[in-house]
Amino acid sequence: MTNYKEILRLNNLGINNTRIAQSVGCSRPTVIDVLQRAWKGGVFWRDITDLSEREVAAKLSAQPSTAPVFKKPDYEHVEKELKRPGVTLSLLWVEYCEQCRDSGELPYKQTQFYKYFHEHTNTSKATMRINRKPGEAMEVDWAGNTAAIVNTDTGEMIPVYVFVAVLPYSGYSYAEGFLRQNQEAWITAHINAYNHFGGVAKLLVPDNLKTGVEKNSRDETKINKAYQELAEHYGVAVLPARVSAPKDKAAVENAVGIVSTWIIAALRNGQFLSLREINGAIKEKLSEFNTRPFQKKDGSRADAFTEEKPFLMPLPSRPYEFAEWKMATVQYNYHVSHDFQNYSVPYEYIKQRVDLRITRSCVEIFYGGQRICSHPRLRGRQGQYSTTEEHMPLNHQRFIRWNGERFRSWAKKIGKNTLAVTEYLLTCYKVEQQGYKGCMALLKLSDKFSAQRLEAACAKALSFSHRPGYKSIEAILRSGQDKINDTTKAVSSPEPSKFGLTRGANYYKGR
Repeated sequence: MTNYKEILRLNNLGINNTRIAQSVGCSRPTVIDVLQRAWKGGVFWRDITDLSEREVAAKLSAQPSTAPVFKKPDYEHVEKELKRPGVTLSLLWVEYCEQCRDSGELPYKQTQFYKYFHEHTNTSKATMRINRKPGEAMEVDWAGNTAAIVNTDTGEMIPVYVFVAVLPYSGYSYAEGFLRQNQEAWITAHINAYNHFGGVAKLLVPDNLKTGVEKNSRDETKINKAYQELAEHYGVAVLPARVSAPKDKAAVENAVGIVSTWIIAALRNGQFLSLREINGAIKEKLSEFNTRPFQKKDGSRADAFTEEKPFLMPLPSRPYEFAEWKMATVQYNYHVSHDFQNYSVPYEYIKQRVDLRITRSCVEIFYGGQRICSHPRLRGRQGQYSTTEEHMPLNHQRFIRWNGERFRSWAKKIGKNTLAVTEYLLTCYKVEQQGYKGCMALLKLSDKFSAQRLEAACAKALSFSHRPGYKSIEAILRSGQDKINDTTKAVSSPEPSKFGLTRGANYYKGR
């Protein structure tokens, strides 16, 4: 590169062009060209004394450029499109040329397009070494490989999915096998990992599994409700790795690979008949893994963990109880259903969408984030109902409060004859509830005619029949027959017929 500043300095000292060319190491015509451009541009030594060589060169070369301007491709879009099936860099260059032709701009040649794209990818793939702080994070994931147990009934192999958690600072790890990768297994694995570490890291870094993260985009991160509840219980923040960015949780990715080799592969020849048995073997291998010396530094993961453990937050006083969250609609019978069991909700929420929080012992129901009721969890026979009376409309409450014992208690207060009629009305039907309407009508007569008259009317009706009805007692009260005292004694008192009222011999005596 020509030293423009030195040429101007030597010219200012009065040295001829030949000597300047020899001193600077360039040709004499180059010196003459530089001095001519400086004169035309009004650039003199007194003006550039404090400027850098690069700034002087810019002043002398600041001329209208006649070079063509090419449209720069969107290489981030190119990189994203290459991940799609069947898309090649050659196809994207052709599409780029068509876009430039439509907009009237100049495209790069294919070689330049490729060259600048590779420069872009080399820059975007640069990695950074992150120095983790002790107790800062816990990274979690499922191992890609699976272990297996033997089905004792059929002899077939049942896959066992291995959960892995690691503290990045020390590399200290935890592993446990599960028969499923569902929500309950995911939450239980975290609880057991925290208990294993004996403390809690401030950050929880999972992958984007649906059991943990519902949505993770550039603008929004939505954590699964049960997972968020776990994080709040332990006082940690969930910071999911970016989608398709395993480097965000490099520690657990590395641990998963090592666990797959030193634990899962090491147990490949063993035969395990239960989950408890294989987890016992995993625990032994895990202990060996954590105490194995590092290859490139002194100590082991277990040694490094002893330094990290004091920086972990303490465990809460009680462990987290797994809770499953579901949504349901309140039906017209003011109940919601879960696992073929039914739980009542205040009738004001009929046809509303509510959240169910289901634990092993209870079912809690939330509306708008507020808990509106809870029930002990029903088990056993399907189709059971857990109904709270306060959740029912008032007319339903009045109906449900009446039962046979309540009618008997009310009748007993009026008298023994009223109780006898009530007992008959309750037992004369196949189903007791069919007699409730008649009992209510009978006992309500005490409000209109008084309890004494109702008792007398019931006694009068029972003297006529062992099967008295509401209408006959009402007729006695309306006609006032309950007030008439019988002074005439019958000549004979035959035992009443089991078929009801009979006239007897006295009826025919007058004829």
